[in-house]
Amino acid sequence: MRRIALAAMMMPAMAFAESWLPLTGDEVRSALEARTLIYDNGARQEFLPSGRTLYSAGEDSWGYWRVEGDRYCSTWPPSDLWACYALERSGDKLRFVGASGDVIQGVYAE
Repeated sequence: MRRIALAAMMMPAMAFAESWLPLTGDEVRSALEARTLIYDNGARQEFLPSGRTLYSAGEDSWGYWRVEGDRYCSTWPPSDLWACYALERSGDKLRFVGASGDVIQGVYAE
């Protein structure tokens, strides 16, 4: 009986757990293009349709973004190396998941 009560108490918490859905390439583009995200650290990033991106965290940093397969990729001059991430969505939240499992989470500014 005690186990049933404990399980019943945990159900509401499970119901509120976020479910993250992986995005396909077209969904990645739709989720980012002409949008602005605000990250947990307070930084903002704009994703322009031209493939330019502006990251602002006290100072502005201009880079480039694109979609490769089902991944979001970016590069930040002067480097010419591209870093790619899987993109997942939960409501108005997005998270970028790196190859090593690192996660960066943001929410739409609008």
